[in-house]
Amino acid sequence: MEKAVKFAYAAGTIAGLQNGVPNLAVHHIHLLTPHTIRQLSEDVERISENPTDERGGEMEVHEDASSVILPAVFLVYQTISDFREKLKHPVMSVSYKEVSLYDAPGIAFYPGKAQLLSCKHHYYDHILPLINPGQPGDIECITQRINYTDPFTNQTMKYALIVQGPRDVKKKELVFLQFHLNGTDQDFSAIDYLLFSSFEEFINSPEKAEFMKDCESSYSSWKFSGGFRTWVKMSLVKTKEEDGSETVEFKQETSVVNYIDQRAEPRSDQLFFVVFEWKDPFIQTVQDIITANPWNMIALLCGIFLALFKAADFAKLSVKWMIKIRKRHLKRRSQAMNHIS
Repeated sequence: MEKAVKFAYAAGTIAGLQNGVPNLAVHHIHLLTPHTIRQLSEDVERISENPTDERGGEMEVHEDASSVILPAVFLVYQTISDFREKLKHPVMSVSYKEVSLYDAPGIAFYPGKAQLLSCKHHYYDHILPLINPGQPGDIECITQRINYTDPFTNQTMKYALIVQGPRDVKKKELVFLQFHLNGTDQDFSAIDYLLFSSFEEFINSPEKAEFMKDCESSYSSWKFSGGFRTWVKMSLVKTKEEDGSETVEFKQETSVVNYIDQRAEPRSDQLFFVVFEWKDPFIQTVQDIITANPWNMIALLCGIFLALFKAADFAKLSVKWMIKIRKRHLKRRSQAMNHIS
């Protein structure tokens, strides 16, 4: 009878273990049959051979840490890749600055055998009717003549007539020029010209020939034909380079009107008429802007690393907590097993 009571107490203890309470006292005592003793032995073996369930919590902690670390590492890689890509491909920025007065541009004419008859400044797009076309008139423009060596051949001498261009865009200032050519052996008659940014720089330059050679190498040249009035509307484009330097380019819109020769006697000479005017008061500035901001990238990386450290601390604390729970559980199980034995 005493052995049956001890086995009954052990059975009650095992039942308490199965219910999660290892030290549960059993007040109801039942006599054990051989079948009950066999079931008791099987329960003891099942408790002693169940280590995988106790590691489940630790495995879940490691999976949670991996689910945080992997996306963070990918985000760091993507952030650095985007920053390098933006450094390689800057964005073009275009801005406009309004002015009331331009720096007077220089207009270099290459007339050849043609002769300048008149040059006047007019305002508000109003040009007075021609008086004695084909005859020398008033030259009210600032002009200068210069000879220099062709920058491309270094052999041919070139003759250029430099004229000061318009300045006052608000009053629609324009320069009207008239050229005359007696005769030519060419099939087509035209006069070449080019524009450069500052007439004042040309005047103040000690080496005007070298200045003009540099202008001819840097700027494009255009033509206007005889027998027409060519109206040129200019606009200025400044481009800022990566090294901080600035280049200037002229854009032009031209309109051509046929000249009706009303002179008394028909002549074989050619008359050239050209007008220069600013198109609008806006200077266009073009520059490349790098949109990659290193401070934004540093702040984002700091946030990512902070999240990684927090995840690592959480995983460390979780592992410690699981080890502590496991030790407590093993201690209680060993106490129950000792009591059973």
